[in-house]
Amino acid sequence: MNLPNNITEKLKLAQYYDEDPKEQVKRINKIKREFGKDLFLVAHHYQKDEIVQFADATGDSLKLAQVASRNKQARKIVFCGVHFMAETADILTDNDQDVILPDPTAGCSMADMANAFQVTTAWNYLTQKYGTDIMPVTYVNSSAAIKSFVGKKNGIVVTSGNALKVVAWALKKKKRLFFLPDQHLGRNTALKLGIAKSELGVWNPLTDTLLVDDPQALKIILWNGYCSVHQQFNVAQIKKLRLAYPDIKVIVHPECKNDVVNAADEVGSTAAIIKYIQQAPLGTRIAVGTDNNLVKRLQKEYTNKKVMLLNPIACSCVLMNRIDLPHLAFTMDSLVNNSADLNVIKVNDETAFWAKKALDTMLNLS
Repeated sequence: MNLPNNITEKLKLAQYYDEDPKEQVKRINKIKREFGKDLFLVAHHYQKDEIVQFADATGDSLKLAQVASRNKQARKIVFCGVHFMAETADILTDNDQDVILPDPTAGCSMADMANAFQVTTAWNYLTQKYGTDIMPVTYVNSSAAIKSFVGKKNGIVVTSGNALKVVAWALKKKKRLFFLPDQHLGRNTALKLGIAKSELGVWNPLTDTLLVDDPQALKIILWNGYCSVHQQFNVAQIKKLRLAYPDIKVIVHPECKNDVVNAADEVGSTAAIIKYIQQAPLGTRIAVGTDNNLVKRLQKEYTNKKVMLLNPIACSCVLMNRIDLPHLAFTMDSLVNNSADLNVIKVNDETAFWAKKALDTMLNLS
């Protein structure tokens, strides 16, 4: 009996969970050496240590895509992140380079909260109500299809690191902005720029409705999306730590809710959080509100500082962590065997063209 390819692949992969992890580590390193410069392996900061140990480069999603795009030698780019990140890497790399995602189910719940049909429906409503003096702005944590939509509408991509600069620029170009898919990054950025709460609205894609206090004062429409990891932090956690450690410093990611951002001492992207800890004086006690895989790694790296988890029981990104040692070993073996089991990410030419337009607008601005 011939089994479907996906079932055959799962049966093959299942065997890897019975292997000795130490043997898998040896094999992965051996395969990397054999491929040499033809293979480039990158890992997102939120990956587990068992993956990060093999990385030729680590970083946030856009940095990894940019690093991959600058590597013109590697024919195979193993991208240990999530699906939208691998898409961005494929868009920015050359056509003869393959971007490989070790687990095709490694996605992003936030990116999945906005699809092209929903965004088109919202856009049609908003342009009918407010005219064409509106620009779509999408967080890099979105699918290639959404980036493509934004590119077609002369919009721009934004990251957590450049959000203030990009949104300020966009507000000079258009009267209103349509910010998706993360409402919290959008809200925190807008308020930081001096936009009043009354000038913000929220689009609910489940009901196709716009929630806004004053429709005429509206400047930024926020998509009702969020990162599940960063919703695990709250003000009560910060207050509890401040009572126990009056000298503590708290830094959180801008995907957190606004009251959490306001209660923290600092807010910053993943790169900014790492830099903050690097530059902090010796002995500084710092509680960090972001993915715990990264925070635990920072604890090990900066033992001369008291790095703490803002929420010790918070779950790391479940979808990101689907890429584990067995999946990576399976992928590397498949590379050696030139197997059809490889999950190569390919964005179609039209989608890639318009998505790259939105990305290039941001990159040129930055």
